Amino acid sequence: MKTKDNQKWLERNIMYQIDRKTVYIITAILLFLTLYNLATFNLIATLLTLPGVILAMSFHEFAHAFVADRLGDSTPRNQGRLTLDPLKHIDPVGMFLLIFAHMGWGKPVQINPNNFSKMSKEKGEALVALAGPVMNFILAFILMIIFYALIIFVPGTGVLSSLSAINVANVVITMIYYAIIVNVGLGVFNLIPIPPLDGSKIFLRFLPYRAQRWIGENMQMISIIFLFLFVTDILGYITTPVITVIMNGIEFVVRAIFSIFI
Repeated sequence: MKTKDNQKWLERNIMYQIDRKTVYIITAILLFLTLYNLATFNLIATLLTLPGVILAMSFHEFAHAFVADRLGDSTPRNQGRLTLDPLKHIDPVGMFLLIFAHMGWGKPVQINPNNFSKMSKEKGEALVALAGPVMNFILAFILMIIFYALIIFVPGTGVLSSLSAINVANVVITMIYYAIIVNVGLGVFNLIPIPPLDGSKIFLRFLPYRAQRWIGENMQMISIIFLFLFVTDILGYITTPVITVIMNGIEFVVRAIFSIFI
């Protein structure tokens, strides 16, 4: 039984590979999108968002490494990924595209499920994948607490706008607010069940094997369609309501906490 499960795990991971030609097409489209977005590039907004992006990606990848390590796989530890140091987790090209094309990536955490000693390869891989988005949601919750604490205890502060005073407190609060949005957005985006996103390792395993095989055989077409939905912002009509619900949920809980103690 274990040999059969291992074979299915191996077949699924081979099926969900994207060929080099498709990678080139995706990269070319993202570069074109980058040039298009440069026309409306906002330097101030980018600088205010950048710390949140770095924070979100670092904690996301660290969470993958931490859970894999706890399950018995020392690969991330041996590669120096069991750290919050952004330099260990950020891919320069992925970061560039994330800033300008609004779709990018960090350095993938390499794991060896054969080393998992506490659960099967399939379950362990799903848990490692889930750790990234969950970490982003936890971080968003912590940042929301800090955000409201500053709003309440530092008079006259708020998110920067054309009418607000530009001071250190308002800049910090705005950075925190953007970091909350980035973390929730990154968490939701990565839960989309399309390879190589984390959601594919979490949800596709529940599909019948025939469906998994169909996805694997049509991986290149699915990747192009997914990118089309992203570029045309059709995907945003699906993800934005989810992000809004999670943001509102986090804010509701934080408000309730502060109402108890204040």
